[in-house]
Amino acid sequence: MRAARWQTVAAPLALGVVALALWQLCVTAFAIRPFVIPGPLAIAAQFGQRTEVIWTASLATATNALVGLVAGTVIGTLFAMLAAAWRPIDQLTAPIVTALAVVPIVALAPVFYAMFGAGANTGRQLIAAIAVFTPVYFNVLRGLRQARPIHRDLMRAYAATAAQTTRAVTLPAALPFFFTGLRIASSLAVISALVAEYFGGPVSGLGKAITSAVSSSNYPLAWAFVLGAILTGLVFYCATYLLEYVVMARRRVS
Repeated sequence: MRAARWQTVAAPLALGVVALALWQLCVTAFAIRPFVIPGPLAIAAQFGQRTEVIWTASLATATNALVGLVAGTVIGTLFAMLAAAWRPIDQLTAPIVTALAVVPIVALAPVFYAMFGAGANTGRQLIAAIAVFTPVYFNVLRGLRQARPIHRDLMRAYAATAAQTTRAVTLPAALPFFFTGLRIASSLAVISALVAEYFGGPVSGLGKAITSAVSSSNYPLAWAFVLGAILTGLVFYCATYLLEYVVMARRRVS
């Protein structure tokens, strides 16, 4: 069992090392210019030299993404619970939720900056919340409808109240779907907050740092900031995965 677990970790790491080695080999062998794509060694050098700057920019983006993730998750879950309880609400809100899912960030960012001011992070946080809302809403709504009729009939036979049925049957069935939506939303929160930074607002954040590095033709530094964005997204995803693991493990024990 331990060998199998080690292989699931070692295999992706080995593949990543091979991919990076091939990347560096191609850049060196074909003399690819940095404005096309820099080599991993140049990116790593810039990442090491500008660690503090990258950390500061990553923290700014992560803060906006976290606020959007929490707000979007709470609102999406509450709306899904209302839609599951009263089907007319689901029918009324379905077109609105679908429209939110396809609204481009590039259209929302300038509007929110005009509404809340270019010096505030509110627009970035709202964009992240909107991106989070849709996957959480649909996954939670589907999960709340997974309880089998036979289980509900059994709870009625025991004269259980609606609250007891929800707590004992409906919510446990919806929990895996909630965490699926949360994992998807965690990555979307980082991506949307990062993209929103390209279109104005405060100068902090990875998106602004990338555009500044590109405008000064420091392409390895721009890719170093991209690496910071990747690491930020991985932290969010791993945190939600760990939360799911802890909660589900406690459920199995109880």
